[in-house]
Amino acid sequence: MQTFFIIAILVLGFLITFQIAKASEYVAIMRGEERSRKQTNKVNAFLLLVFLIAGMIGVYYCNERLKGKILGEPASNHGVHIDNMLYITLAITGIVFFITQIILFWFCYKYQESDTRKAYYYPHNNKLELIWTVIPAITLTVLVGFGIFYWFKITGEAPKNAMLVEVTGSQFKWEYRYPGKDKILGKKYYKNIDDAANNPLGQLWDDPANHDDIFVSGEPMHLVINKPVKMVIGAKDVIHDVGLPHFRMKMDAVPGTPTSIWFTPTKTTKQMREETSNPGFMFEISCDQMCGRGHYTMRGEIIVETQEEFDAWILSKKPKYFAAFPDKDPSVQKPAVDTTKAVAPAPVAMSGQ
Repeated sequence: MQTFFIIAILVLGFLITFQIAKASEYVAIMRGEERSRKQTNKVNAFLLLVFLIAGMIGVYYCNERLKGKILGEPASNHGVHIDNMLYITLAITGIVFFITQIILFWFCYKYQESDTRKAYYYPHNNKLELIWTVIPAITLTVLVGFGIFYWFKITGEAPKNAMLVEVTGSQFKWEYRYPGKDKILGKKYYKNIDDAANNPLGQLWDDPANHDDIFVSGEPMHLVINKPVKMVIGAKDVIHDVGLPHFRMKMDAVPGTPTSIWFTPTKTTKQMREETSNPGFMFEISCDQMCGRGHYTMRGEIIVETQEEFDAWILSKKPKYFAAFPDKDPSVQKPAVDTTKAVAPAPVAMSGQ
């Protein structure tokens, strides 16, 4: 029934538009097509001027109203540079936009059709062609150069003191793995992935580096304030994308092809809650790549805290190795053998009876 109503509304809208067009055509014939066309041209020229003024006011109002209120200031070291590049790009393109749009709409109004003026034929100018080709090319080359420079810094070698976090995406959740005291993430193999056997990432248990790795799923990722973090990113099924809007970071999560980025968080979750006046604020990790029907639900949270708070949190976690092999967990008490009880002697066979 809903589909029927939608189709009926569309058909009705088409009929109304068609009738309005036909009525306008009849009016033009009655008034005289030439006169009607000139009048329409004049009205359109005026409306274009109104649209220019209203549009510029709207752009300014939206910028002042929303600037810095959606995501706030960047909460990472690289995020500051990303924002600066964005502001420079917006400034350059904004100047060009305002100049070209003002000229476009003003010319439409000033040089509307007139019986007292003849159009000037201006087919070509080599100097103008050179100017508006070379200057934009140089400007874009500089902007792209800065972009490449910061891209290589973000994806390049992380500082030696950086903490390591593995981020794995799958429909439709994020899973995290932290190395243990050895600071090394153990090896894994996708064919070993088995949720039923407590091995959701396919870790190779023969690798000793896996024995102290911490696996986290269904809860926030934890990072340390002012400490570089290198994220090793992958996926288990389709292509996902790690989006970190508050840190201004973004990187694809590709099955079978690990990618990585690094940055330094510069604000804790508590600081952001105070700055935004939002007691429930959480840093977000979202999937920025359409990955299926549940794509919109693929959202995680990040807590940025002090080193002491992080250490207390990580100590509360057990390595995934002990979930897969609970008998090897040293914290699990094994039943003690009572050696005080006397052992009954074995029966002795008597001969001659």
